[in-house]
Amino acid sequence: MVNKVVLGLGGNLGNVIESLELAHQKIEAQIGKVLLKSAYYKTKAWGVEDQPDFINQVIICSSDLPAEEVLRICLEIEKDLGRDRLNGEKWRERLIDIDILFYNNLVVSSEKLTIPHPYLHERNFVLVPLAEVLPNMIHPILQESMNQLKEKSSDKLEVTPV
Repeated sequence: MVNKVVLGLGGNLGNVIESLELAHQKIEAQIGKVLLKSAYYKTKAWGVEDQPDFINQVIICSSDLPAEEVLRICLEIEKDLGRDRLNGEKWRERLIDIDILFYNNLVVSSEKLTIPHPYLHERNFVLVPLAEVLPNMIHPILQESMNQLKEKSSDKLEVTPV
């Protein structure tokens, strides 16, 4: 079965666009064909503000892998590209971050994996690129489109194309 996997990618250390391009290559080789990519977007750091601006993007790929395996590979790709998750701090600077935003219309809530991503509707740096590539996709829990979620977002951080 071919699954539609929507991933959010971002980073704010080093050459972020180069890291994202490398991530695309690894995702295509290990997860599945990249079907669509949003533009790159720049935004101030969310959560912890005393760090460099982030560059974010959303990609859509097809995969025959189960969601848990996609997660495992995403974490492996992050590690291969230099991400260190050992410090345990949330919202800090990073070379690369890859999040599963959606996996088909699946709703998962486990210790290791939550789909849809639990905060995507609160963050413009995710909603803006999502609305670019999937404006009419309906969030399976909130029952609103990505455009609707973007329009009603309370996040005030500006998101600008790179």
